[in-house]
Amino acid sequence: MFEKELKDMIFIAKKASSLLVDYYNKHVEVEIKSDNSPVTIADKESNKLITTYLKEKYPTYAFLSEEDKDDLNRLNNDLVFIIDPLDGTEDFIKHTDQFAINIALSYKHEVVVGVIAVPFYKKIYYGLKDSGAFVIEGDTTKRISVSNKTEDLTCLTSVFHFNEKEKELIAKHSDKIKNVAKCGSSYKACLIAEGKAELTYRLQPGTKEWDTAPFEIIVKEAGGVVLKPDFTPMKYNREDVYNREGYIIANKKENILL
Repeated sequence: MFEKELKDMIFIAKKASSLLVDYYNKHVEVEIKSDNSPVTIADKESNKLITTYLKEKYPTYAFLSEEDKDDLNRLNNDLVFIIDPLDGTEDFIKHTDQFAINIALSYKHEVVVGVIAVPFYKKIYYGLKDSGAFVIEGDTTKRISVSNKTEDLTCLTSVFHFNEKEKELIAKHSDKIKNVAKCGSSYKACLIAEGKAELTYRLQPGTKEWDTAPFEIIVKEAGGVVLKPDFTPMKYNREDVYNREGYIIANKKENILL
């Protein structure tokens, strides 16, 4: 199931990647939204491109996008596209290169397809329920999986949203966490899915469904875990889109060190 949706999600993610790279090389004005987060014309144009295409292909599906007004009628629909057309706007503005495009499909509150494009690195990661996780680079598609490490762990932290609680946890478990590196946007989760890191904490309420939906299925299909700090799974297409408890991503459940 959902192979057609996956193909279309990858297609439009590639188109949106080209659009964002074009804007990345230009000066863009920054606006501040009501939730105090930044937005640019690149966010808006990427959103328009992605949602227009998918709505034409799937007119009966509901949509939840960072850059559109939330229509709560989506709660009555089993199939919902969850979209962040430019994940890591601060990374984009400050030219860290680690911004992304997030597109997920939720079915009955569970993510079944996830696509993350990392435009500057020309990579597209994707996961399809019960079918594995993959990365596309150029003409090559490669299956990916998490590392098997339980010691000498690498923990990735946000470039702009790294709080004291997260710092304290990393210090508390310095016997196991030996490497700490900053990484932007949902690219952190992709690196864990690819076996290049083992752990990341986000123990604050700032993220929303579109920040986590696509990487959850990618990490899970690569063999890893994405859980709330109370070890319960996340659900999608909720009335409250905030991930208020935060989340933890790890290559193995035993590496969720609290």
